[in-house]
Amino acid sequence: MPVLLQTAGLLVLSNVFMTFAWYAHLRNLSDRAWYVAVVVSWAIAFFEYTLQVPANRLGYTVLNLGQLKILQEVITLSVFVPFAVFYMHQPLKLDYLYAGLCLLGAVYFIFRTPG
Repeated sequence: MPVLLQTAGLLVLSNVFMTFAWYAHLRNLSDRAWYVAVVVSWAIAFFEYTLQVPANRLGYTVLNLGQLKILQEVITLSVFVPFAVFYMHQPLKLDYLYAGLCLLGAVYFIFRTPG
């Protein structure tokens, strides 16, 4: 399997964990003290890091740092939008599309020159 695909796959999985760590407590732990949410979020984030660190190390063998970051941002938005709509029951807005179009511009500029 190509390194870029492995990197993207690991980053998708890590983003799922991190999105839950950052935002799920707003729905699931809103009646608990903030420090309970912190501990639960840290526990979830541990799994995010066990995927994200290897993904970045692997990705850095074929991508430069800027490319790796923009890939991460595209994946973050791709994970966040379904999470916001389906899990957090937020309305689907055109703003997500506009943000995605801005990221496409970032992808173009960061990947247009090799290395």
